[in-house]
Amino acid sequence: MGIVEIFAIAVALAMDAFAVAIATGLRMRCTMGQTLRMASAFGGFQFAMPVVGWLMGVSVRSYIESYDHWIAMALLLLVGGKMLHESFKTADDEKCPDPTRGFTLVMLAVATSIDALAVGVSMAVLDVSIWYPAAIIGAVCFIITATGMHIGRMVIRENSTLNNKANAIGGLVLIAIGIKILLEHGVFN
Repeated sequence: MGIVEIFAIAVALAMDAFAVAIATGLRMRCTMGQTLRMASAFGGFQFAMPVVGWLMGVSVRSYIESYDHWIAMALLLLVGGKMLHESFKTADDEKCPDPTRGFTLVMLAVATSIDALAVGVSMAVLDVSIWYPAAIIGAVCFIITATGMHIGRMVIRENSTLNNKANAIGGLVLIAIGIKILLEHGVFN
């Protein structure tokens, strides 16, 4: 798996975090400390989840090598489809005093990184080493989260269309990568 694919996966996985970060920035006009807390938590979980998924996937790889590309495609299609579906929803405004602290922050970080678990499993099944991709995924999520909070701070009113478009693009990228995996395995020949 090349750097372009890894970067595309990282950006696609960070779209949920981007949407949450924009909404948080819009609601709170966040400080630098709040931005760093949320970006660190989101980036850290985006790094950890693929590693956990990869470790789970490595344990079953030998049993599923003959159809691993189908599993990878199914997982990416599931995650990408979920992101596409969510892009059509309207944002519900949760009343939360500070989503950059405590249990709320952990729950948001887990919720926005759960898709990365499936990507980690996919990488294990495809026999891709995880540390380099996980580091890129975490770093990209950190940057995108911080950027989203900054954008949210700068925007006067909520624009759920931007959040929805980001989720739709992320979902389409994951589905495209799944199709590319099938093409590389000669499924359509």
